[in-house]
Amino acid sequence: MNRMKEAIILAVGLIAMGWCIKCGIDNFANKDRFVTVKGLAEREVPADKVAWSISTTEMGNDLPALYQRISQQADKIKRFLVQNGLDESEITINPPSVNDLEANTWSENRKSYRYTAHTTVTVYTKKVEQVNKVIYKQGDLLEQGVAIESGYPNYELASFQDLKPEMMAEAIKAAQKTAEQFAEASNAKLGGIKTAGQGQFEIDDRDQNTPYIKKIRVVTTMTYTLR
Repeated sequence: MNRMKEAIILAVGLIAMGWCIKCGIDNFANKDRFVTVKGLAEREVPADKVAWSISTTEMGNDLPALYQRISQQADKIKRFLVQNGLDESEITINPPSVNDLEANTWSENRKSYRYTAHTTVTVYTKKVEQVNKVIYKQGDLLEQGVAIESGYPNYELASFQDLKPEMMAEAIKAAQKTAEQFAEASNAKLGGIKTAGQGQFEIDDRDQNTPYIKKIRVVTTMTYTLR
């Protein structure tokens, strides 16, 4: 009877040992089996903020009169922006800067004026479409006698943070789909995630003609185990 118990215990022990050895061999065989894939998510979205600057310059010899003229020109620019649907709270007039040409001893000043005054009016607003319309109306300022230098608008995507979680989920899903296809082609089963990157985001203009349309791109790198 005792020999029978000992035999049973021995048999169970051998089975357990064999199972452990098998698992160890399987784990050893599978430990380096993994696949690294990339997931991509892209979107084109309109910019939701814009900063646009309009500069003007006046020249003369009478400094007080020059200061008055440059202030009047800045006021005309501001009034032009307000009349075209932009709010005064969105408009900033920078203090004028004055350059005394005679103070530049290294320069040979043969001009008929001594001073140049320069100022910039900047609008920073969420009304992107409205600014795009106003850009084509700058000729109205020229008709009012305002010599302007208009810079290129700087378009922004302030809502980018709101898009990040959803786009990350899209990129991860795309990576998982690619990994599943790889596993199927390799006659393997997809396991769990071994490593995962947080994703690289890029925001660019869609093209040089439509800088107010932003192209968002996120790439995430995922490593899955294979069974």
